[in-house]
Amino acid sequence: MVRKYFGTDGIRGRANGVITPELALKVGQATGLAFRRGEHRHRVVIGKDTRLSGYMIETALVSGFTSVGMDVLLLGPMPTPAVAMLTRSMRADLGVMISASHNPFDDNGIKLFGPDGYKLSDEVERGIEKLIDAEITKRLAKSQDLGRARRIDGVHDRYIEFAKRTLPRNLSLEGLRVVIDCANGAAYRVAPDALWELGADVVAIAVEPDGFNINRECGSTAPDALCRKVREMRADIGIALDGDADRVVIADEHGHLIDGDQLLAVIAESWHEDGLLSQPGIVATVMSNLGLERHLRSLELSLVRTPVGDRYVLEYMRQHGYNVGGEPSGHIILSDYTTTGDGFVAALQVLAVVKKQDKPVSLACHRFDALPQVLKNVRYRSGKPLENSKVRSAIAMAEDRLNGHGRLVVRPSGTEPVIRIMGEGDNKALVEEIVDGIVDALADHAV
Repeated sequence: MVRKYFGTDGIRGRANGVITPELALKVGQATGLAFRRGEHRHRVVIGKDTRLSGYMIETALVSGFTSVGMDVLLLGPMPTPAVAMLTRSMRADLGVMISASHNPFDDNGIKLFGPDGYKLSDEVERGIEKLIDAEITKRLAKSQDLGRARRIDGVHDRYIEFAKRTLPRNLSLEGLRVVIDCANGAAYRVAPDALWELGADVVAIAVEPDGFNINRECGSTAPDALCRKVREMRADIGIALDGDADRVVIADEHGHLIDGDQLLAVIAESWHEDGLLSQPGIVATVMSNLGLERHLRSLELSLVRTPVGDRYVLEYMRQHGYNVGGEPSGHIILSDYTTTGDGFVAALQVLAVVKKQDKPVSLACHRFDALPQVLKNVRYRSGKPLENSKVRSAIAMAEDRLNGHGRLVVRPSGTEPVIRIMGEGDNKALVEEIVDGIVDALADHAV
């Protein structure tokens, strides 16, 4: 069922285009009504990243929530996982994060968390969508029952202490020079402070947000600045977060990037050795490299694959009792600590392994050789190209040629008219050939 407002990660779009004050007001009212349960005084916590449009959306949401009788606690700029954590910690009925994650500043979004700190189910989001378009005037609070709004002090310290507690009590980062790139985003205050309190020599970059520069030539989606700074400062490690700090990319002491698959291997192997894995394996997506799967198999651990998207990873983890999961992009979910991806907490786990092994990051964080992987996108006009007989035949032929020595993933994008083709295998020339064959088969449908 196609939804009108919600996508795979809340509501997202161009600020003052898709995400207007009118929509934010209605989202506040609809969500507030959906979460009014019982006669107690209801409360919602609202965090945001550093986009200029955050002020506009925040104010509209406050109006919506207070108009249906909910009290609002304003957190200011905070990472998405911090909002999820504080929703539970502060016994709120609802948590809201105003962010478009790794998108440019002119986009924004609204992410919603239930009282348990988890993102809302599709069913609950559909119910909110019905309320957004419904006539709710008669359900607004009476004058004497309107909600109040106030800003909360000390939330940065609460998140810093929470993040530090995910590490062994006696662990110190003394002796490590760490470059932290906060993407001019939500973690610009908390991440550098937490690293310094843990004993690291901290070099912080992209920590001067101005409303426009979030994710601009910085952060996990543009890590060149991080790599340069690591080499310039002769640092031991570089950490790049994205705009709302729910994903992370690591650079080693040479300024070479380490992707999410390697980080999953580092954490999974360490937790396995310490007896901390709740299941003999981890959860990843269809895009994770086959090299990761083979490495885990050598440790007698499994790799369960889900569709692309951290919400699918988390759903499987919750249903089947796994406590480590993630994506190559750096969304790492450690459910012993968090209810959503937390780039900073994942980075701390990697730092703990580096200290424990007393090895350079280039050695400590290289657990397997990734297989050659080829990714291509084909933009199409309309229809369902993957149902075409010529395309289906090309995919079947490609899978036969791989014959168990690689993987092929052909899928439509969830956000745009694009077919994504990913092939990987031991023979790079063969992988390139079969991917090009599928691209050619899609030519009749391409724009």
